[in-house]
Amino acid sequence: MSFARNALVRASRQSATTALGYRAASTHAISKPTLANIEKRWEGMPSQEQADLWMALRDRMKESWAELTVQEKKAAYWIAFGPHGPRALDPPGEGKKVALYTLVGVGFSVLVFGIMRFFAGPPPSTMTKEWQEATNEYLKSQNSDPLTGLSSEGYSGKGHVQSPSSNA
Repeated sequence: MSFARNALVRASRQSATTALGYRAASTHAISKPTLANIEKRWEGMPSQEQADLWMALRDRMKESWAELTVQEKKAAYWIAFGPHGPRALDPPGEGKKVALYTLVGVGFSVLVFGIMRFFAGPPPSTMTKEWQEATNEYLKSQNSDPLTGLSSEGYSGKGHVQSPSSNA
């Protein structure tokens, strides 16, 4: 029993020492050639190399920022907020392409609307001016909406009339 316990204690101490060794190694400054022209090289770097560089910078930023070199600070800022990936600038001519596709979409919508109106039947009988005036009279006789509507004192609106006369 004591042999197994001693082996377990030795293994945990050894793994803690190893972890401390890796952590101490990560606190060294990242080499200047690695960070040189990072703005131009970032998009062309393999994703694994990008991830490794970002993790190294992240580990460096966990310590005192006063110990970071100017190049490390610039690289960390550019990687975090630079115009790459989803923040990349639009390619030239992108605005014209969006405007053209928008105009094509609106034109197609107008065409579909025109075709639908051409083949549509006549408007319903309830859309005539006479029907709407009769609706106003019916609502007045029922004393509908006596506070602010047709049946209220001094009402001067058109009520439900919205269409031109059917005789016109």
